[in-house]
Amino acid sequence: VLDEADRLLEQGCADFSADLELILEAVPARRQTLLFSATLTATLGQLQALAANKPFFWEAVSQARTVEQLEQRYLLVPEALKDAHLVHLVQSFQDQHQDWAIIIFTKTCKDCQVLNMMLRKYNFPSVALHSMLKQRQRFAALAKFKSSIFKILIATDVAARGLDIPAVQVVINHNTPGLPKIYIHRVGRTARAGRKGLAITLVTQYDIHLVHAIEEEIKLKLQEFPVEEQQVLDILTQVNVTRRECEIVSVPR
Repeated sequence: VLDEADRLLEQGCADFSADLELILEAVPARRQTLLFSATLTATLGQLQALAANKPFFWEAVSQARTVEQLEQRYLLVPEALKDAHLVHLVQSFQDQHQDWAIIIFTKTCKDCQVLNMMLRKYNFPSVALHSMLKQRQRFAALAKFKSSIFKILIATDVAARGLDIPAVQVVINHNTPGLPKIYIHRVGRTARAGRKGLAITLVTQYDIHLVHAIEEEIKLKLQEFPVEEQQVLDILTQVNVTRRECEIVSVPR
């Protein structure tokens, strides 16, 4: 039984190919294989087409929706200014609401680690959660976030599903998700149990089509989130230098 099959079969920083090969070598050749996934990806579709025997396929048909209590915004930024905008957003929320819990989603494990190091350089109480961490490290990171020891959780999509943390006020997407359902999973970490929540997605000029796909899926137009651009430009050089320093430190020796 493979649960979260889309995650197990994807290629990237969390490559489970070696683990799956080891498991498949140990199980009988004649077997029943069950794959479960909340998101149907192209990889799963290809696997279904390649199956030797015609597999049984079932999909729960439901309209994808986000809750009404969730305020969904976007921020159109050049790629080179994403980190400066992120620091500005976090600083703004920290200044206005020190007790707010924030989850920042990013695409890769490396980005997750670097952003965590970068925000800590700015004395933001952040902790990282990604698939390259050992299980005990993941549990420790979650425990610190849930207990409000750290108010900011920077995570890959390993945190987009299965986490029930009711008191999360803000979700920031450092990258625009490639699939609308991943977006829905991410922003669903806030506005839970009847509470209000805010989701902000950083969108570059290369992501416009992804935003349109998200809007089509959720049947809602995202509204632009206003920021003081001059304040972002004022910290741009410092943020870029800090980012580069963190990238150098994070490179394995």
